[in-house]
Amino acid sequence: MNQTPSLPTAPYEQRPYRPCVGIFLLNNDGLVFAGRRIDSRAEAWQMPQGGIDAGESPLQACMREMREEIGTNTAELVSQHDDWLYYDIPLPLADRLWQGRYKGQKQKWMALRFTGDDSDINIATEEPEFCEWKWLSPHDLVDLAVPFKRDVYQNVLAAFAPYLK
Repeated sequence: MNQTPSLPTAPYEQRPYRPCVGIFLLNNDGLVFAGRRIDSRAEAWQMPQGGIDAGESPLQACMREMREEIGTNTAELVSQHDDWLYYDIPLPLADRLWQGRYKGQKQKWMALRFTGDDSDINIATEEPEFCEWKWLSPHDLVDLAVPFKRDVYQNVLAAFAPYLK
């Protein structure tokens, strides 16, 4: 069946930001979880993230998204970023995502310490987002992220620097 894509609901500049959480998941070696997106041809790596559902706190969304994206939420909260961080999604991509309702995301970032074993991580979830994963030096992650997320990632690194080894 042919489905016609939905048209954006508003001009790009008038669209709101989608409320979202970002997950800065550290292991005991001070490395951060990164996944390579399953829907990207580029070698783009990112930290888990996802939308905040109605009635859900950022921490609740964080734990739910972690389970949905990496198959586990075996972690403890270390810190929460004080601010909401924003990024714009390039227009062609913004028109395809979320029926064109948003121009980007506003994210509340959480730093968590992974308390499980690597074998607890399973990216072959019900709706997979990643095709592979690894633990990375947090500073390497910035260079491996898509360009429109790099400023947010640098801000996250600065905010959570006290928790890095």
